[in-house]
Amino acid sequence: MPRPKATAENLIDDDRVRVTRFEFAPGAETGWHRHDLDYVITALTDCRMLLEEPGGETREAVVPAGTVYRRHKGVEHNVINGGEAPMSFVETELK
Repeated sequence: MPRPKATAENLIDDDRVRVTRFEFAPGAETGWHRHDLDYVITALTDCRMLLEEPGGETREAVVPAGTVYRRHKGVEHNVINGGEAPMSFVETELK
């Protein structure tokens, strides 16, 4: 059974950054994607992320509301809301 899709709202897209707000119902996913830019994630809610990674690996990341982390370009994954509550974060991509 396919998972519901997360929603993405573009907040800013200029010559320096792309800022997108993601909203996930429980069980919703982004779908497989590769990050072509370095990025920063700011958790708006407590996020219990289930991350599907290349090679069939899966891992869980718990990111408390208000927490910020960054990753380098090249990351490939599918992000799934592995919790029972809606989750939301803002992704800022650095151009």
